[in-house]
Amino acid sequence: MKLRPVLLVVLLLSGFYYLTTHVWSTGAVSPWLHRATPSTSLSATNTAAVNGPLGTFELTEANAAPAYDTEEQQNIAVYKKALPSVVNITSTAIAMDFFYGPVPQQGQGSGFILDKQGHILTNNHVIDNAQRVEVTLSDKHKYKATVVGVDKGHDLALLLINNAPNLQPATLAESQSLTVGQRVYAIGNPFGLSGTMTRGIISAIRSIRGPNNNPIEDAIQTDASVNPGNSGGPLLNSRGEVIGITTLIASNGVDQSAGIGFAIPVNTAKAVIADFAKYGRIRRPSLDIATLEIGPEVADQIGLAADYGLLIERVLPGGAAEKAGLHGGTQKAYQGNMPVMLGGDLIVAMDGQEITNAQDLAAVMNSHKAGDEVTLTVFRGRKRLDVKVKLNDATEQQGQAGRET
Repeated sequence: MKLRPVLLVVLLLSGFYYLTTHVWSTGAVSPWLHRATPSTSLSATNTAAVNGPLGTFELTEANAAPAYDTEEQQNIAVYKKALPSVVNITSTAIAMDFFYGPVPQQGQGSGFILDKQGHILTNNHVIDNAQRVEVTLSDKHKYKATVVGVDKGHDLALLLINNAPNLQPATLAESQSLTVGQRVYAIGNPFGLSGTMTRGIISAIRSIRGPNNNPIEDAIQTDASVNPGNSGGPLLNSRGEVIGITTLIASNGVDQSAGIGFAIPVNTAKAVIADFAKYGRIRRPSLDIATLEIGPEVADQIGLAADYGLLIERVLPGGAAEKAGLHGGTQKAYQGNMPVMLGGDLIVAMDGQEITNAQDLAAVMNSHKAGDEVTLTVFRGRKRLDVKVKLNDATEQQGQAGRET
């Protein structure tokens, strides 16, 4: 009975010796260990040999393409949703060479489809002065486009292509509640490279000057890379919906992206489209006045009741301001070499919103249309007044001189 434990120990030792010297050393147990232990590598690989005149190359290849992560899936989803709605725009203008011979010049930009009837939105500066405009869809089909209307003030243009089947309109979002830090995407035709998407964030919401030095209120500043050719293309949110129309880059004198681009808010574009649809043209609301921006130094020099606002130099005959009883200036003076008229009403607020400069007034006016009634708060001398004004249609006062609002 005493020999049994000894034999058991000898048997166990013999088995261990056999496993470590025969089975383990041959690698026969390796598959079992791999089955038992989950792999922590990013993707499985294998080695493939490639033979040729220079010898044999052993390449490490992935067994299968790795799955996309959540961020990549979102990028891909935005691109697939928006791309069919984005178009390339080629505009051709005729210039004269040294010998006064006609020379065609081409420019490129981007745009996006608004409806199945073939309406397309882009920047005015993309098609400005063009004799021919051609639109290329994402499926590479080309169509001649007609310019339906332009709004140079907001740098927008509406085009139309005919007989294009299966058009996929873009989805328009809201731009009123955009937030700095929000992720955005730009799709367009930078440097003629169609279907290019870049990604970034909203860097700021600010007022800027457009290509014609016109004010663009609540412009969307982004660090998404945009370059020449992106103009007129959509700026998208993370759901692939249009929140803006790419229009400008800050290039510091170099005609390429410097990490700062600007887009016109889509709500502004909606208002422009509504005017085109209702009236066939833009009905810009107007007060029909020429104004002078006032700061503390100027206000102190001429003894105004407030140290900010817009001083009315002139009211246009028969215009909205004159009909409401607002007063223009009566005393001629000079600001540097520029003649100005003093003594008129000083605008300090509209509908309760403080007006400190022309950008403030433009921002409030953009929320109105011709025919709306607004309340202007003005100082007439030292007396503070609230005056109701029915906004006029700016096109009715075209051709009038002065800095009109």
